[in-house]
Amino acid sequence: MEAVVDRLEGGYAVLLVGHEEIRVDIPLSLLPSGIAEGDWLKINFELNPEKTCSRRERVQNLLDKLKSKERP
Repeated sequence: MEAVVDRLEGGYAVLLVGHEEIRVDIPLSLLPSGIAEGDWLKINFELNPEKTCSRRERVQNLLDKLKSKERP
């Protein structure tokens, strides 16, 4: 996926993403330094199944603790 930097405003880059040119505002601190209007970016989202699993386990453990405290 690709995006073009449409403009920079107030500490954000306004990106137009994909063929549909969906507007996304991204903090400049998350982008490469020196980015400018008209620059093109490659975008890649990747699932992290290990992190997802560990977080789900953590939440389930917290729910189990709460449920055990509710029982008399």
